[in-house]
Amino acid sequence: MKTPSVLNFNMNAMPVTGEPDASSTLVELGARVRAWRARRGMTRKALAADSGLSERFLADVESGRGNVSINSLESIACALNIAMLELLHDAPRPALARAHALLGRLDDAQLDQAYALLGATFGLGDVLGREQRIALIGLRGAGKSTLGAQLAAQRSVPFVELDREIEREAGTSMNEILLLHGQAGYRRYERRALLRIAQEHAGGVVMTTGGSIVSERDTFELLQSHFYCAWLKTSPEEHMGRVVAQGDMRPFMSGDHASRGAGSEALEDLRRILASREALYARADAVVDTTARTVKQSLKDLERAVPAFVAGPQTKKETTP
Repeated sequence: MKTPSVLNFNMNAMPVTGEPDASSTLVELGARVRAWRARRGMTRKALAADSGLSERFLADVESGRGNVSINSLESIACALNIAMLELLHDAPRPALARAHALLGRLDDAQLDQAYALLGATFGLGDVLGREQRIALIGLRGAGKSTLGAQLAAQRSVPFVELDREIEREAGTSMNEILLLHGQAGYRRYERRALLRIAQEHAGGVVMTTGGSIVSERDTFELLQSHFYCAWLKTSPEEHMGRVVAQGDMRPFMSGDHASRGAGSEALEDLRRILASREALYARADAVVDTTARTVKQSLKDLERAVPAFVAGPQTKKETTP
């Protein structure tokens, strides 16, 4: 009989940083193997014979003590006559599986339409006042902070910057978060901050986000499910000019670019960033172009683009007699 392959997940060495605990992962995997074996009506001895693995190893796997290799898991799946992914994924509800199969035939544009249609049809788009929580997306220099602060003041709701809330969630600076936890850790803090802000500001809020949030699919979908998203866009030249005026070229310049100043290569980098994210930014609920517009003009455009504010139980809006 085969023994476990040297190539393995090494789940016991997984870091515990907010992700599922390694032991609980192994227990869950073992339970799925056991359930599939029962479904197939196979004894552990029969599974051992068909997979080429020892009964003792299979007993360890099913009890959550076995550090399963990819090859061993594949052998188990083959013996059970299922795909290996079926041991790793939760079994979908039948109706959900049918919907997933249908959606799998659509292109990205059609999927966006289907998402909007489902939200509108079943009232999923305005859960707990989503349209009263405004999130501004886009690159630095589009006017997010300036317009966001003014819109919040006009609505008498809090103005928050997601980057600062992420630091608050982690208890340290952005640089330290990335240094200590990497991108994966940063994104975990980002998602926690998003959910906390949505919960704390059910009555309304205006929030700015980092420019790269749209590149993280799960995080962007979380943002869209809890906030009404408005993309503030402008031309690459205006982006560059405004960021230079602020004295901070992040994230457009580094290394050689920084030593040469705000030159043509930095502008080309900015154009590439915008081009790579344009389709993602365009998934926002509203688009406001601030190119060649004054702050006053852009604020009026933003006011028209987002839903009218309705004071909720946690938010009071001053009125004039």
